[in-house]
Amino acid sequence: MIYLVLFVLLFAIELIYFKIANHFNIIDKPNERSSHTRITLRGGGIIFYIGVLLYFVFEGFQYPYFFVGLSMISLISFADDIRPQSNKLRLLVHFTAMALMFYQWSLFNSPWYFTIFALVVCTGILNAYNFMDGINGITGGYSLVIAGTLCYIYTYQISFIDTNLLYAFISALLVFDYFNFRTKAKCFAGDVGSISAAFIIIFLIGKLILVTGDCSYILLLAVYGVDAVLTIIHRLILKENIFKPHRKHLYQLLANELKMPHLVVTLIYMILQGLIAYGLFIMQSKTIYCIFVIIILSLIYLFVKINYYHLHKTKIHS
Repeated sequence: MIYLVLFVLLFAIELIYFKIANHFNIIDKPNERSSHTRITLRGGGIIFYIGVLLYFVFEGFQYPYFFVGLSMISLISFADDIRPQSNKLRLLVHFTAMALMFYQWSLFNSPWYFTIFALVVCTGILNAYNFMDGINGITGGYSLVIAGTLCYIYTYQISFIDTNLLYAFISALLVFDYFNFRTKAKCFAGDVGSISAAFIIIFLIGKLILVTGDCSYILLLAVYGVDAVLTIIHRLILKENIFKPHRKHLYQLLANELKMPHLVVTLIYMILQGLIAYGLFIMQSKTIYCIFVIIILSLIYLFVKINYYHLHKTKIHS
């Protein structure tokens, strides 16, 4: 009953945000790099932050440093949705917020070189997750698969986090997906949505890894990770600025050049990630499984790019 009330409350808050966004013209206009064709409200993913805010207030202000970091990163991302902010300012806030998360994890007790390396990697994951937000349903749907897997791990394997944080996040994802997981989305997540979702997921997976000592749980980000990393490498080979918007991700190639419906592409990513997560529970050798998953996903990526990337190049030059 409590979570039903939370869902209804978040649903009402999302509707209120739509009115605010419409009044202040917080919208996403299609351009040549977009995968959509309609003007759509932006920033609907702010509901992820609001869900955690309600959890923080009503559950005794748990994980305060994580929450402060989430607040900082959500604020700068929402400001960027309204008016583009400096890359240097955004990265400064990202590193600061991530440092607060590390403090919440007590990770500064580790050797300094490990902490710096982990800080750079986690900030990279944060921004890569944002880059993957480009078609209907993908941020909310993919995040829901991860959150659902974490909920299963908490319920049947090990208690690694306050379960109410998980449920608050899942409630917010369900509300957002109701409006975004559609052929014609009512709203987009915006940077505030994709960045805050990534920050929350990194915190949850990080806690799980620290509690269990099992780094194989990074595979909960495998599908996004392989697409993001290989696309960055591809763009570096092409000598492009990796911080500028583009349409070279595998999911973009599937949706734009191969004309697959957005929700079909999203479901492919969700199902793949779900199957990979299932494999984590049944495979004996986690190391071999990790290597196997990365190789298979990389081969799929390369196969599609080698065979169909010419369609993207033809489209750009036409």
